[in-house]
Amino acid sequence: MVRKTILVAVALFAAVPAVAQQGEWQGPFTVTAKWGPFLDVEGMVGNKRSIGELDLFVPLGQSERTLLFADARFKADNQESLEGNFGLGLRHMLAGGWNAGAYGYFDRRRTPTFNSYNQLTFGGEMLGTNFDLRGNTYWPIGQTSNVVSSSAGGPATAAVSGTSLLVTFPGMSTSTEYAMAGFDAEAGVRVPIFDTTGPYDLRFYAGGYRFSDGITPVVAGPRLRLEFTNYRIPELWGGTRLMTGVEYQYDDVRGSQVFASLRLRVPLQAEPRRGTLTYQERRMTDPIVRDIDIVAQVQTVTAPSVTEAATATAAGNTLAVVNAASTSGANLQAAVTGAGANSTIVLSGTFNTTTTTTLQAGQTVVGSAPIAVRTASGRNATVTPSGGATIASTVGGSTNPAVAMASNSTLAGMTISRTAGGGLVNPVGVHADGVSGVTISGNTITTTSTGAGTAFGVRILNGASGSVTNNTITATNTSTGIAIAAQVAGGGASATVSGNTLSGTGTPGRTVDLVGPVSVSGTGNVAASGTCTTSGAITGSIGFTNGTTCP
Repeated sequence: MVRKTILVAVALFAAVPAVAQQGEWQGPFTVTAKWGPFLDVEGMVGNKRSIGELDLFVPLGQSERTLLFADARFKADNQESLEGNFGLGLRHMLAGGWNAGAYGYFDRRRTPTFNSYNQLTFGGEMLGTNFDLRGNTYWPIGQTSNVVSSSAGGPATAAVSGTSLLVTFPGMSTSTEYAMAGFDAEAGVRVPIFDTTGPYDLRFYAGGYRFSDGITPVVAGPRLRLEFTNYRIPELWGGTRLMTGVEYQYDDVRGSQVFASLRLRVPLQAEPRRGTLTYQERRMTDPIVRDIDIVAQVQTVTAPSVTEAATATAAGNTLAVVNAASTSGANLQAAVTGAGANSTIVLSGTFNTTTTTTLQAGQTVVGSAPIAVRTASGRNATVTPSGGATIASTVGGSTNPAVAMASNSTLAGMTISRTAGGGLVNPVGVHADGVSGVTISGNTITTTSTGAGTAFGVRILNGASGSVTNNTITATNTSTGIAIAAQVAGGGASATVSGNTLSGTGTPGRTVDLVGPVSVSGTGNVAASGTCTTSGAITGSIGFTNGTTCP
């Protein structure tokens, strides 16, 4: 089909000198010219988009039976698409009422994605009194694809597997637009309800199209058109032509498309002096029928996800995974100590301990909280390990905590359960004693005592400093003792206490207990149970959502 179309075009253009000898060859705009220049204005309203078009047709030379012309089209739609087609064509009137034609166009389109493409179009036609045949081929040139968008498809996720932290990176999703090569063809028949000597013509066309690029799904399907032409409108000047039509096409990619069109011809030259044109002569300036677009489609490809083991923190520090399935609570302290200072430890499962778990300087211990890690391939990601972890402590002795913080250490996303029987005094969930730069964040900390003394959820004391944020802290003493959710006490200790839910249930129950000299700050805490108590010199205050502060 392509080769035949090009051969027809070459043969017809080469035939210009020969056919010109059949009559005087005239340039454009001569007073005796049979065919003059004109401007067609067309509007198409569709079920999926609407299109407006200007079509400038200019004869470049003509004889009694041959017309060489230039055609320039400009169109825009309501989806931000713009296109221009610039072509040359040759038509020749054959004996027997047939007009043979060939043409070539350079096309340029800006698609709704604001990418631009170029294309060459070649076509041929046979226009008869009762039947028509047309065919076109479309050849994108230059850059025929553009990346429209790309995304990582969501954040990385992490899960503990044995003693490894496996990080899954979702596949990259890339959307690329491709200009497609293809062809279309149609056959038409005159509906014989009007005489060919009259001003009206009604024609029905059936055909199809196929566009592909080897990557995106093929765009192919049938196309039907019904076209009515009024060659003479008495109310307007001579040479005016009005065309109306409806068109239907369907393909699996774009679905059903229906257009209703109205096309008005505005002559740019006075009526020819040669009198009324015959039916065959009138059809020498019928509009070139071709696809209205450079066909372009967007293909989205998502690469498969990648799962890798995290080998270090993003800063390059040691990353360790301690799983309760392989490490007992009795061995937890050894694992924490073995990871060393400034390391990050991911805990998974429940660790039942009878001794205090003491963190190392600069160490981060997390259950389910965001951490920045690096994989073996060098990828960095901030992930929140799934599953979580619990330290359930029944450590003996007086004032022994379940977890003891170190300077610049972090405890995040953990469940800490501290349970003390009747013989134990002053059990503590988490404490920071004389250390600085402590972070206790996003944990659920519960201390339960059935003995005398005080049950503490969190203690910051003896000059320690740090932040206690976004935790749920509960201290309960079921005997006659005191329950304190959070205490900042003595030696110039300082703490920021914000966004926590604090509950102290005992005799009495206290949300916050401040024992000066201390310095405190913070807002957004929820006082679920208990009251605030203070003594000594207090600098600053801790705010609650009910509008109160402590002190």
